[in-house]
Amino acid sequence: MKQRDIQVLQEMGLTYWQVRKPEIFPNQEIPVIDLPENCKLLLITNDELNDHDAWLFGRILSSMKLTPEQALCLPLEAVEQVGEHHLTWCWFAGCQGAHPTGCQVLNSVSLHLMHNDPSSKKALWQQICSYDV
Repeated sequence: MKQRDIQVLQEMGLTYWQVRKPEIFPNQEIPVIDLPENCKLLLITNDELNDHDAWLFGRILSSMKLTPEQALCLPLEAVEQVGEHHLTWCWFAGCQGAHPTGCQVLNSVSLHLMHNDPSSKKALWQQICSYDV
């Protein structure tokens, strides 16, 4: 569930529950997350993006010739639930883990730390360019 959806539920006075240790409930089905066909980049981060982070994310997307509509953000623990996808990129920002098969993987510091660190931006750009060869 997107952070925005969780906030809407909270504003309505409804509580959102997430099972953090699904192994405790062996008979419970883990829901599968099928990404939309237009989703080409999956940002995996446990950080909540503020406006400044979202601005930087948008700038990076445009440099990759992607639009915000072609990207989704998931926390690390939700990645294992990703089912069908048409991803080109899987970007781990401030975390590491297993990625969905068939996509190009990027690793960086969190967007929050990247704002004032030109070397981390450069390292990310070098990773992006390495796939264009």
